[in-house]
Amino acid sequence: MTDRLRVVIATPLTRELVELITRDERLEVVWEPELLNDPEIDWMVGPRQRTPEDQARYEALLDSAEVLFGVPDQSGRALARTVAANPRLRWVHTIPAGGGQQVRAARLDDAALARILFTTSAGVHATPLAEFAVFGVLAGAKRLPWLQGMQRERRWGPREPLRLLAETTVLVVGLGAIGRLTAEKLSALGCRVVGVHRREVEAAVEEIVPVERFAEAAATADAIVLALPGTDATRGMLSAEVLAAVKPGITVVNVGRGTTVDEPALVEALRDGRVGLAVLDVTAVEPLPEDSPLWGMPNAVLAPHTAAISPHEPRLIAELFAENARRFLDGETLLNVVDTREFY
Repeated sequence: MTDRLRVVIATPLTRELVELITRDERLEVVWEPELLNDPEIDWMVGPRQRTPEDQARYEALLDSAEVLFGVPDQSGRALARTVAANPRLRWVHTIPAGGGQQVRAARLDDAALARILFTTSAGVHATPLAEFAVFGVLAGAKRLPWLQGMQRERRWGPREPLRLLAETTVLVVGLGAIGRLTAEKLSALGCRVVGVHRREVEAAVEEIVPVERFAEAAATADAIVLALPGTDATRGMLSAEVLAAVKPGITVVNVGRGTTVDEPALVEALRDGRVGLAVLDVTAVEPLPEDSPLWGMPNAVLAPHTAAISPHEPRLIAELFAENARRFLDGETLLNVVDTREFY
């Protein structure tokens, strides 16, 4: 090991943010931007197209790292190759809040998972996602599909009542950073907020219902906000059973992961009116396939997994990494360590 901790920037980052990370003189930060996409391009678009020579250069850098800022090319396969080739690798910071799924996709063995720490950018995206969740609840309460339908038909009226937030019960499913901030914002607007979570936590909710009572709680709600990670335990949590229990016209908002919804069951509930509006930042398959019925549904609002993005996102991720690097060097517990059993 060198005198300084060798950090390789494996994903696009601006010079200004690289300099932010290098302020800690105990870090040797290696950044070769010509091997990476332009940082102004969405990091989810895929890897940079490299010549064979440049790909070899990129992999050689990865294989020299003790720490990686970002999963190589956002690819589980590339991460697996790097882990196998680099016995010195000690820590990988993933860019998405749900970066545990990138680790899962690498299919690493127990020895590798024990050797390497993995962290995520959880919490960085809480504010924009909570705001999007509030938008979804408001859109349902104020009957956005009905208003847009009249506008398309150039009809002025009839005048009909819109729900008050003070008379709206919202079920927030998942009380991590995103869910807790969503609950706080909705409570401040006057909503009655109930949490669904697997354990008791501090949150701005009237009560916390265990996951086993999700369907029961859904029967009393006017809106459901899903703020869940994508794990085996959460797969299909908004199920046909839950959707069979809801009040007609309920609003469903998903700012977590698309895998947490039984999508065919949701489509059927949108068709028959059990769900009056679905506001979805995520879907089961992304990009959403062209033949998905969701595209043409007047009571669905689709965002291309963009609700988490804000102008401040890259800086906040770099600051989080810098804080974790300090903790790593000082022997302290890191923030947002991935549970490599649930990959969350």
